[in-house]
Amino acid sequence: MKKTVESAPAGVKEIARRANVSIGTVDRVLNNRTGVAAKTRERVLEIIKELDYQPNLMARRLASRRTWKFAVLIPSTSSETGYWNAPLAGIRQAAAEIRDFGAQVEVFLFDQNDKQTFTANANSILKQQFDGVLFAPMFEEESLKLIKKCNTKQIPYVFINSDIEGQERLSYIGPDLYQSGHLAAHLVNYLLQDQQEVLIVNISKEMDLHHHLLKKEEGFRAYFRNNKRPVKLNKTDIRQTDYHSVKTKLSKLLRENNIDVIFVTNSRVHTVARFLEESGDVNIRLIGYDFLAENIAFLEKSVIDFLICQKPQEQGHKGVMALYNYLVQGLPVEDAQHMPIDIVTRENYRNYRN
Repeated sequence: MKKTVESAPAGVKEIARRANVSIGTVDRVLNNRTGVAAKTRERVLEIIKELDYQPNLMARRLASRRTWKFAVLIPSTSSETGYWNAPLAGIRQAAAEIRDFGAQVEVFLFDQNDKQTFTANANSILKQQFDGVLFAPMFEEESLKLIKKCNTKQIPYVFINSDIEGQERLSYIGPDLYQSGHLAAHLVNYLLQDQQEVLIVNISKEMDLHHHLLKKEEGFRAYFRNNKRPVKLNKTDIRQTDYHSVKTKLSKLLRENNIDVIFVTNSRVHTVARFLEESGDVNIRLIGYDFLAENIAFLEKSVIDFLICQKPQEQGHKGVMALYNYLVQGLPVEDAQHMPIDIVTRENYRNYRN
């Protein structure tokens, strides 16, 4: 026993002393093993955080020879939006950082316009022995099925980009969707005069399941409702997401309404910008999401007035690191890590980083 104490790292001995527990208990907490009472674990983790203790992970890795496997389930990029390139870059960066510490990351990509591909990949993940899962809960019903199975198997999971309330997730990393929509309305408020009209555009094939778009819309509407601003809010859900279908739908809407501002709830704002440019309706103000090359091109030409951006690359990196910190380091993880909601314009985009 004396030998164990003397060979223990100074940081571990100090944690054990402050928590009034054995070094073995601290070791179990650090390695996220069972056999520690919840209150004791919580007290040890608080002291670890207080001391900013950083364990010698390489030594622990060599001693244990344990390999941790994390699965990532996110959409693939498409011809309609390249948004998910940024989170994927962050995920790959994190994977490279933790590779030498015994953590492996495997990425599964689904078609964001096809919920069946989400289910197929989720089933593939569940058939394998992954220690944790990071995923984008884009389709609510299918996500809830995956969540239920992860809970049954006691696999911790992290949400990225959008959240599902009331779930026992390890963490949510992404924007506050409601506040994001609220901010968009605040911007629109500066562009409008009383009695003018706004068009909310949701572009998504699986609209009823893309709850993250609807949460933004909820925040957007709440702003005008709470501020009692006399403006008319119109809405359209465009389920056929190819350019021709979007163009056809918008052409009809603009003929029948006097639209002054358009708010697009996702990264497909460049599709609407293309339509406005081609039709000559460039006096309509346009707001949308995400720092993508196709969006920046229209921002430069002032067809898009504002882009709301939420650090997608950082989301991907933080998502993997949340699993790593919890499972490998045994550190506490924040329940929600909300990303900043940035406003990008023609004037400042050159200095912005995802």
